[in-house]
Amino acid sequence: MKASKTKAASLFMIGTLLVAAGCSDRLDFDRSNSFDVTSKKDLTPMTITFASGDNNPLWDDMQSEVGKLITEKTGISIKAQFPGNDTDTDMFARIVASNEYPDMVSAKVSVGKLKDAGALIDLTPLIDAHAPNIKKLYGEYMKRLRWSNDDHGIYVLPTAPVNQTYFKAGSGFELQHAVLKELGYPQIKTVKDFEHALKTYYNKHKTTADGQPIIPLSLNGGEWQFLISVTNPAVAATGASDDGEFYIDHDTYEAKLHYLRPEEKEYFRWLNHMHDIGLLDPESFVQKVGQYRAKIASGRVLGLIDADWDFAGEVAALKKEGKIDQTYAHFPVTLNESFKRHDFQSTGYLAGIGISITKSAKDPVRIIQFLDYLASDEGQVLVNWGIEGKHYKVENGTRVIPEDISKMKFNDNWNFRKTTGVDMYRFGPSYGDGVKDPTGNYYTPVFPEQIQKEYTQEDRETLAAYKVKSYKDLWPSEKEFTVKPWGSAWTINMETGSEANIIFQQCEAIVKKRITQAILSKPEQFDAIWDDFMKELEKAGVEKLNEAYTKLVKDRVKLWNE
Repeated sequence: MKASKTKAASLFMIGTLLVAAGCSDRLDFDRSNSFDVTSKKDLTPMTITFASGDNNPLWDDMQSEVGKLITEKTGISIKAQFPGNDTDTDMFARIVASNEYPDMVSAKVSVGKLKDAGALIDLTPLIDAHAPNIKKLYGEYMKRLRWSNDDHGIYVLPTAPVNQTYFKAGSGFELQHAVLKELGYPQIKTVKDFEHALKTYYNKHKTTADGQPIIPLSLNGGEWQFLISVTNPAVAATGASDDGEFYIDHDTYEAKLHYLRPEEKEYFRWLNHMHDIGLLDPESFVQKVGQYRAKIASGRVLGLIDADWDFAGEVAALKKEGKIDQTYAHFPVTLNESFKRHDFQSTGYLAGIGISITKSAKDPVRIIQFLDYLASDEGQVLVNWGIEGKHYKVENGTRVIPEDISKMKFNDNWNFRKTTGVDMYRFGPSYGDGVKDPTGNYYTPVFPEQIQKEYTQEDRETLAAYKVKSYKDLWPSEKEFTVKPWGSAWTINMETGSEANIIFQQCEAIVKKRITQAILSKPEQFDAIWDDFMKELEKAGVEKLNEAYTKLVKDRVKLWNE
């Protein structure tokens, strides 16, 4: 759950400028802790080139309301490039091959490749000299920014929010409200419950109200989202926490490719069964992401197994069209009731993926000052809430989103974000949901009271039927689990070109091929295909990979906890 959000750590939010004239004394930030760029720093216009591994179809070249204000406050504008139809790894591989780098990158899993190529600069001296707000924000977690036990340099400013409280359950298994309502809100705890709901509704309804053929369940398995919609759920549904492609033993820190777990074989057997009985979209493993999302936006997909950030735009489109009963509720589905989902298990502060400054940067000082402004109290409120008087107001010392803005934000979300700058400018360090600023207000507009206001009527009816106040209430609490001392293993980088990295790439190719084949096979062929899958992984050197990754996990624990 959390990892899905941080993987997409570009699930940015909207913000505001709180120090406008007329604020009460209580709303005046402590200027000793806030970075006043307008009086102390160079505001000469400057454009930063930026390569992001995450596509952003709403990127507005900082011409939105919030974007323009950030430029006014810092003098900085951003010229961004995105992967487009390529993968982020392909884009950064080309950048490394060219040896021509943008000023700033968000390289995701390719950050190790850039580091190995000598493309990233150590940010430590820049932070010490020019970034008091960044140091304040990371606080006790600064040591988690160190690259390795051998190299304590800081090459990445993690975008994972600091001291985040996860109030929302945005992953799991999703079912349309229309399905739940017609079936009388049945128990949805196991894959069999989920299957039964889809089957019962689909037997009665083969087409939508406008005549389109209904799809019981579709997976986003044609491109890299295969990991999010097909393989990650096998981990969560069988009671393990999200550590990317590995399972980590919580006592010994031993790592192994998670597909080696026999529990997951049974999860994929269930998907094979869903395909066999005609409930799984046969295009699940060949469709492009645009095709998958278009199906959701049409309202004809009853069930999903995905993270909400992957189809948020389509849900917004359904709301705009008034098809709210065709939006989704979230459930913590497991393979059977013996398993407990670990989605909310705490990772502690999840350093890793984030922003880096390259050796080609024209002015690293201006860049770190720009990032430091965004990390300041003023900047954090701006990027998370918006502009006072436009996107929020202050009532009795409390920030409040007006009703008209709230409706636009949640009924026409893409247009709202495009025009205001929502989700655009949380480039680097940030405070998490549930953290309060010096005024006693939350840094972000994501907290229980606000979430309650944002639910649709269909959400409210569904939640009431299950006797909970939020979807998260259906999940096991984070209090039921210990904190993972390694954070989350998907943030641990393998050295580019190392034996382990080469084996890992070979295993990933085998995984995609064999799991797709196993799911689409006849049920009587499933075991033989799975056996061949295991043999191929063994032949590729999966045991060496496990040993190498175990060492990386243990090194991470030492780095972060000693």
